[in-house]
Amino acid sequence: MAGSVNKVILIGNLGRDPDIRTTQDGRKIASLSIATSESWRDRATGERKERTEWHRVVIFSEALAKIAEQYLKKGAKVYIEGQLSTRKYQGNDGQDRYTTEIVLNGFNAVLTMLDSTGGNRPPPATDPDDYGRETTRDSVHEPARPTPADLDDDIPF
Repeated sequence: MAGSVNKVILIGNLGRDPDIRTTQDGRKIASLSIATSESWRDRATGERKERTEWHRVVIFSEALAKIAEQYLKKGAKVYIEGQLSTRKYQGNDGQDRYTTEIVLNGFNAVLTMLDSTGGNRPPPATDPDDYGRETTRDSVHEPARPTPADLDDDIPF
């Protein structure tokens, strides 16, 4: 049994386009700013209230950083899974500062686009069995599976 769990799940909207940096060895790192909001009705006044929380997300997974660079734009709704991490750095004034971020690294990291406002991506597949197959406007009407007439009945087993 695990002694502890460090897992963060967020569904929110990007507050700006991803900031993409490249390390000295050529790997891409993406930084995201994600807003999550909650709303409620004030019991005393009946007024609707809303609070927005901003989250810093750093993507060290090179594959996910490339996806963020290519497809995500300001306003995109995303689902992420990562780990909470606090790091220390020195500010311009020499003082120690701390920042807490959600880190997406390794095979446990998840980044999913939840709407099409994220940028240029292929249209969704029309058949659940087509998941992961890139489609174009012309190929949407092609059969996803072979029809019975296309099957070879001379299979020896």
